[in-house]
Amino acid sequence: QVQLVESGGGLVQPGGSLRLSCRASGIILNINARTWYRQAPGKESELVARITSGGSTNYADSVKGRFTISRGNAKNTAYLQMNSLKPEDTAVYYCSIQTVTGYDYWGQGTQVTVSS
Repeated sequence: QVQLVESGGGLVQPGGSLRLSCRASGIILNINARTWYRQAPGKESELVARITSGGSTNYADSVKGRFTISRGNAKNTAYLQMNSLKPEDTAVYYCSIQTVTGYDYWGQGTQVTVSS
């Protein structure tokens, strides 16, 4: 069973930056999109950023202009560059890869804490 592994989370001061990485443990065929979600304590999960196989991107309004999603040169990878971080960005960030058949692969999540 292919698994996704996120990394790059941690504690950062407001205004700082982090780069999250997502790597699959095996090959995933027919990828439709790569998506980053986040869930803060007591809140529902929200879509942060998505990039399709064709390179189209969309972002949550709250992160536009600060976050950038990208695909790695290696297949089955995804990145989320997060700049100008705010305390309200504190959450567990999850990576998901969706196939054209509608199957979703998920990672275990990585904690991002923005605090002084």
